[in-house]
Amino acid sequence: MKHLKKGIFLSTLLIALICISCNNDSDDEEILGNWIKKSAFDGPARSSAASFVIGTYAYIATGYTGDEYLKDMWAYNSEGDYWEQKADFIGVPRSSSSGFELDGKGYIGLGYDGTNKLKDFYEYNPTTNTWTQKADFAGTARYGAVAFQVGGKALMGTGYDGNYLKDFYQYNPTDNSWAQINGFSGNKRRNATVFIIDGIAYFGTGINSGVNQVDFWAFDPNTEIWTRKRDLDDDEDDHDAYTIKRANASSFSINGLGYICCGDSSNSIWEYNPKTDIWKQKTALEGSGRSDAVGITLNEERGFVVLGKSGTSYFDDVWEFKPNDEQNDDDN
Repeated sequence: MKHLKKGIFLSTLLIALICISCNNDSDDEEILGNWIKKSAFDGPARSSAASFVIGTYAYIATGYTGDEYLKDMWAYNSEGDYWEQKADFIGVPRSSSSGFELDGKGYIGLGYDGTNKLKDFYEYNPTTNTWTQKADFAGTARYGAVAFQVGGKALMGTGYDGNYLKDFYQYNPTDNSWAQINGFSGNKRRNATVFIIDGIAYFGTGINSGVNQVDFWAFDPNTEIWTRKRDLDDDEDDHDAYTIKRANASSFSINGLGYICCGDSSNSIWEYNPKTDIWKQKTALEGSGRSDAVGITLNEERGFVVLGKSGTSYFDDVWEFKPNDEQNDDDN
């Protein structure tokens, strides 16, 4: 009987060790992703810059160094991995402005110049390397808004004008005009983020009166309907619980999946699958945790995090994320 009990104990112990090993292997498989450091940004380190992408070039302009509001602009040549300085933004220097690409041109507007909230709006022509002032944004002057283009429709909305906001407006370049888009029933906020997957815009995070927002939304440009998705602190029993709510985060998309990274001086990153409406944690940014960085998507298959700040430290580093690679400390 003693031998039998000992055999049962050893069998149980062996099964437990196998299960622990399997769980560890599962965890290892789940936490994938590698960050590769790219050519450092050539301009001054900064946070709260605006950006847009035209072709294989990512353009970054404006921002704040901790001492100075900026109006310079730089273009990242993703094929050659280097930066080129372009014509300065012609509006007043600012931070927390918003930008998008539409019909091969870049647009930047809104923001904060250290004294005033702004509503002016400008177009950049990459062929001539020139800026042109366009019609002022139709909503109130504000900063911390989001801007995006999806399905040929360019939208700006949310932000802070002294109050937290939830309104959205569409820009029409043909007649240089703005029109309000109705139908967004999410919460008011500033410093949210957005990424695009297969012609749908996914929008979330941000802060309202000191509270990080958890609602997450999809915007279909064909119907102009906003659809609420799972919250960013979802704990339903069909997946592991997660908490992604934060403000001042960055985002991008790669090969049909979306990513929210950093924010609130964090370096964590989460991957969103629109088919399952579920998030999955990936390898944290190998650089410093940060807020107010720029997220960049190039050719729908490359994602980057650029610039940002943590406390009084401002960054000029550039990181590319490889979501399916194993993390490697030796490639930077």
